[in-house]
Amino acid sequence: MTALHKPFIIPVFLPHMGCPHKCVFCNQTAITGEKRKIPSPGEISLCINRFLDYKGEKRRRVQIAFYGGNFLGLKQDNIKSLLYEAAKFVTKGRVESIRFSTRPDSIDDERLDILKEFPVATIELGVQSMDDNVLAMSRRGHTSFDTEQAVSLLKKRNYEIGLQMMVGLPGDDDAGALSSGCRIAELYPDFVRIYPTVVLDGSVLADWYKKGEYVPLPLEQCVTLVKNLYLLFKKNGINVIRMGLQASEGLDRESTILAGPYHPAFGALVYSEIFLDKAVSILESKKNDRISIRVNPKNISKMRGLKNRNIKILKQKFHVRSVEIIPDMTLEEDMLEIE
Repeated sequence: MTALHKPFIIPVFLPHMGCPHKCVFCNQTAITGEKRKIPSPGEISLCINRFLDYKGEKRRRVQIAFYGGNFLGLKQDNIKSLLYEAAKFVTKGRVESIRFSTRPDSIDDERLDILKEFPVATIELGVQSMDDNVLAMSRRGHTSFDTEQAVSLLKKRNYEIGLQMMVGLPGDDDAGALSSGCRIAELYPDFVRIYPTVVLDGSVLADWYKKGEYVPLPLEQCVTLVKNLYLLFKKNGINVIRMGLQASEGLDRESTILAGPYHPAFGALVYSEIFLDKAVSILESKKNDRISIRVNPKNISKMRGLKNRNIKILKQKFHVRSVEIIPDMTLEEDMLEIE
């Protein structure tokens, strides 16, 4: 799934629904702002119509997504009821397909057979880590082998597969996260999401943090780690569709996140560091008093960095008077040229 074909997603949240475990980092209500309950058919229809009206007629590919819980961990009647309501919009031609997120250990032939009569195209798995010790410390209740088996079953049925991983989990470190990234890349999913671990109020991790038993990753270290994972996945032809938690009113409240590398523009910080690295690499062999950097117009802000951070760093590091960023439509989006 390339960025060009990125769908317009209509999210229907099922906070912690169908989850047999409570992971140490989890507080789904804080993340989604939703109470824990199965939405009624009327609520689902209202939610979907609201998003369709917002997007208008000139929308790209549209998918209805069931997020925030363990979809295939729900009772079979609930699974069918939710899919039935969503499928109505596909039948009418207003939506292309359905997607959902679930746990790797919820994937088996019996549950996947339920999906046959519904237009489900994309399934995301909350992998989090491929290190069994890290998974155990996080109380995930599944293993890396479960993930491998789940991906194999989904590939046999030709689903579009997304894998979600987390960095900064208890017992993990940068080397461990990169090792997990390599093992995830070897599974060749269609896309991945990378989330930093933050300390949410009301979670087990919050208790550990208050007792000094857990120390979250500093923001800068986390950005660099996620950058390296992004480059790893890109090298393997795997699309990274999200880096960092989705900003929301709930998360932006100071009382929700107690600590950790949360930033509402986390992905932008990662991209900015990538462009800074490229510029530094080129400038190591150049000695200019004034620098002109040409980038695709879409990437001007990435090259500048948040609050012109990259410009300031380049001036200090290379002792230059001025750094000019020039838009150049002829350059590909990940390219830059320096004069």
